[in-house]
Amino acid sequence: MQGWSDYDGGVHALYDALLNDTVRACRGHYGSRLLSLAVYGSVGRETPRPDSDVDLLLVATDLPDGPTARNEEFAPVRTALAPRFTAARRAGLHPELSPVFKTRAELARGTPLLLDMTEDARILHDPDGCLAHALERVRRRLRELGSRRVWRGDYWYWDLKPDYRPGETFELFGP
Repeated sequence: MQGWSDYDGGVHALYDALLNDTVRACRGHYGSRLLSLAVYGSVGRETPRPDSDVDLLLVATDLPDGPTARNEEFAPVRTALAPRFTAARRAGLHPELSPVFKTRAELARGTPLLLDMTEDARILHDPDGCLAHALERVRRRLRELGSRRVWRGDYWYWDLKPDYRPGETFELFGP
């Protein structure tokens, strides 16, 4: 896996600038409602391509119901970041901002998104450890099950319970 230190310094600097501005814009817009912010996917793994999306998980209190309303509420963040994304495009990158929004309760219930985030998320803002705690809970459960992420060329899948027997049930997310 290629790390920032092995990657083109210009790309590294551009993505770092995007992330720094993203944190600043989210803090400014959501204020104390912002519980956690993380980047995942190729940018989180520090292996972005010029066309990599900036995949974000944003955890906040008092989010509106539904993805459309949550994206509409996020619109001022997109507006604040537009100049940085324009500069990145001029420099040869073509990132798109791809946020996923969760409340603390939704995060606590679990989501398949957390599986990959256990290995490739970079937490950008998490003052009370909301996301760090959720990720550690999932990591612990994956260890208990003997789960492993299996790479096949340029994709992977999760073998969640290698000793699974037909008809057996198990919980991945829980208290």
